[in-house]
Amino acid sequence: LAVVEALRREWPVAKVHALSGIDAFFLHRMADMVAIQSGLAGLTLAELDADALWVCKRYGISDAAIAHAVNAKEKEVRARRIELGVVPAFKMVDTCAAEFAARTRYLYKTYDAVLDEADCTDKPKIIILGSGPNRIGQGVEFDYCCVHACYALADAGFETIMVNCNPETVSTDYDTSDKLYFEPLTFEDVMDIVEAEQPNGVIVTLGGQTPLKLARALEEAGVSILGTQPAAIDLAEDRERFASLLDRLHVAYPASGVAFDAESAADVASHIGYPLIVRPSYVLGGAGMAVVHDEDQLAGYLVRATAVSDERPVYLDRFLDDAVEVDVDAVCDGESVFVGGILEHIEMAGIHSGDSACCTPPFSLSDDVCARLRAITRDIARALDTVGLVNVQYAIHANRIYVIEANPRASRTVPFASKATGVPLAKVAALVMAGIPLDKMGLPPDDRELSRFSVKEAVLPWSRFPGSEVSLGPEMKSTGEVMGIGYAFPIAYAKAQQAVDTQLRTGGKAFISVCDRDKRAIAPIAFDLERNGFELVATKGTASVLRAAGLNCTVVGKVRDGSPNIADAIRQGLIDLIVNTPSGSESNSDGQQIRALAVLHGISHTTTIAGAQALALAFDAVAVGRTDPIALQDLPQWHPSARTVLEGGAASRGEGEVQL
Repeated sequence: LAVVEALRREWPVAKVHALSGIDAFFLHRMADMVAIQSGLAGLTLAELDADALWVCKRYGISDAAIAHAVNAKEKEVRARRIELGVVPAFKMVDTCAAEFAARTRYLYKTYDAVLDEADCTDKPKIIILGSGPNRIGQGVEFDYCCVHACYALADAGFETIMVNCNPETVSTDYDTSDKLYFEPLTFEDVMDIVEAEQPNGVIVTLGGQTPLKLARALEEAGVSILGTQPAAIDLAEDRERFASLLDRLHVAYPASGVAFDAESAADVASHIGYPLIVRPSYVLGGAGMAVVHDEDQLAGYLVRATAVSDERPVYLDRFLDDAVEVDVDAVCDGESVFVGGILEHIEMAGIHSGDSACCTPPFSLSDDVCARLRAITRDIARALDTVGLVNVQYAIHANRIYVIEANPRASRTVPFASKATGVPLAKVAALVMAGIPLDKMGLPPDDRELSRFSVKEAVLPWSRFPGSEVSLGPEMKSTGEVMGIGYAFPIAYAKAQQAVDTQLRTGGKAFISVCDRDKRAIAPIAFDLERNGFELVATKGTASVLRAAGLNCTVVGKVRDGSPNIADAIRQGLIDLIVNTPSGSESNSDGQQIRALAVLHGISHTTTIAGAQALALAFDAVAVGRTDPIALQDLPQWHPSARTVLEGGAASRGEGEVQL
């Protein structure tokens, strides 16, 4: 955007090249686009004839950009363009560089071709919209769902058409779908593909937020949306309407409010009470979220928040301190609901679900609580008219279940839940969206006992960003995940930790420094560490708690106390494990340096009490040598083996039979 603005201001290409390092070839192409857009200034849409629109499209100007330039709406530009016959052709990517005849059905859109190579068939077909470019908070988990949907629908007799623009995905592999359109996930590009292919329907709920944002516009354009409809998606995202739905279902949820400025935020906070979890209304992956404990922290957050206004409000929710967070993934066919997995988070509520380790089946929840979670999930799925996947996030506080949010779409936990339980939820959901009811699939009971525990752990990029804050919070920071399987929770957790390179050595020195709210919980963890051969080292406040519990502990100075201190001990290689929980702005400067040094020197560390408790159990599992590998292939699996469901119109009537 900065380069384009420079070219609009008529900076020479040579100057922009010198400042940006971008090759002059690309800068000249961008300059051409800028010149074309500048030439539209002052014109109306009616003044644009076919020749003018052909020029715009051949230079890569989108309908939205043309609409902006001529003060019209995108759909008006589209209608005008189609009326004048300015439509694209689709060409096949030559994957063999002309050495051999290319047969791969990779297609791209162009306005420079006369011959169209899309080769559209009359077969029943379904378009699946992918996740687009990978981002933190939106990535390969959604690609997994799209790929499994392709496999399931192909087995069911449909021609599968994938739309995605990210070459680093499996959905863009040559053998994943029958046909791939390598195009951006915009309304214009998707509509061009829909009009060329004339599919039975389009799936928007498997690719994350990017395709989901297109749902309403596609529906208004007359496209058949398969599965959960845009109205249900909007209902789940509208806080007030969703709260009313939960009230009708007699389901609890944390008190919440919306603020449009500092004054209204203070009013909401006084009504709800602290602590609060606050977030902007326009974020992905928890960006900009924070937990605030008092008025000063709230005021500071609002100063840092970007452009809080009527159009960009801030959401405030009562934060349930020390609550257990739970994810539940399910599939609904509009009537029946299959609960695919109950995932208990290791870290307490307040840590982003993408960063929190989680376990299925739950390791500390009672059968009664799990039964209530299944029942509430079924009620919510039906009330939202869900057809396909649904994810509900819960917080359990003082034995009461609260709903945090529900998303009638694929979630980032679907791949893990599928591998852990042996039921391919994305495949099941795809068949449901194609019209096949759940009771035709031979699914196992969703309350069955699993023979093993599975733990998902986040891969965090601390070492890539030296000096950055190394602690978990509401904003997602992970860049991947791993999975550990064991016949007990500590074994599975130990394997997951080993997979993220946590050193589970027993013996050495463990440094412990926790905030005031965690001091009552630290003694049992310290006993476990001592039993596993660790010498305990702590700052003065934590040391007094440990000594009161009867533990031997060496006191070490804080960083701000001057040498010798804990930072010196870390640099000298004297510390093997760090347990450090941050709290408040005063301790963050000291704790941040400790955690950054831990990353720099490759020392295993944890920043939450729940993480420290699980880590202590993992040390026990390693000490007795119970971490032999378990292959997914050796565990019970339910594989879809769908017969063709299109014969006699079964797909449209929902009468198809699928055997798992």
